[in-house]
Amino acid sequence: MAGHSQFKNIMYRKGAQDAKRAKVFTKLQREITVAARTGLPEPDKNPRLRAAIQAARKASMPKDNIDRAIKKAAGGDADTDFVEMRYEGYGPAGVAVIVEALTDNRNRTAAEVRALFNKHGGTLGETGSVGFLFNQVGEIAYPAEAADHDTVFEAALDGGADNVESTDQGHVITTAADDFARVRDALEAALGTADQSGLVWRPLTTTAVDETQAETLLKMLDALDDNDDVQRVSANFEIADEVMERLTA
Repeated sequence: MAGHSQFKNIMYRKGAQDAKRAKVFTKLQREITVAARTGLPEPDKNPRLRAAIQAARKASMPKDNIDRAIKKAAGGDADTDFVEMRYEGYGPAGVAVIVEALTDNRNRTAAEVRALFNKHGGTLGETGSVGFLFNQVGEIAYPAEAADHDTVFEAALDGGADNVESTDQGHVITTAADDFARVRDALEAALGTADQSGLVWRPLTTTAVDETQAETLLKMLDALDDNDDVQRVSANFEIADEVMERLTA
């Protein structure tokens, strides 16, 4: 029985991983489609599309999936008419949460996001209700092997970036939101295509969350991130390292 049970467990885990992979691909395909529709369907002439394709390749998405997503945009099918939406609210312990989505049905997505907030003791508010607690910045990431810190720093300085953080894992360059496209293009010219690039919400202050609240909060954030329409979730929580280790073990 032990062997049979172990086999079932392996199959369950594989199924869960496959399902998660499919959701990641769905989100990436939507971003590629929207990027291709908002600019030229050619990566070398469309930085957003280039970044989306790079993210898809990093996630090991098959080339056929990428090509289909671009062709959907070019075809102008009704089912590819995605719009970008932002939802804001408070989660457990008063943590501020921003949810960014790409959806072809605003009413459905709003209802699903609201239900997830309510289910976990949160409250969905109006757009702008928590945005003032964050600063939107451009973030561009390169692997450590792209160049040494001095080279990256010089390229970022010349490109007009605000900050560079280098670790053994890589380099993260931060820019003002309005300067993002210009800095990204300058860095690509100097260092090549970035691993990741985009506008992100950085909290201006953080809210400390205890273990009980953290467990509920993380379940809510995971549920939001698991929604097909949701592209990114940002929150201003702070959880002690030892608590996070227990909850994610």
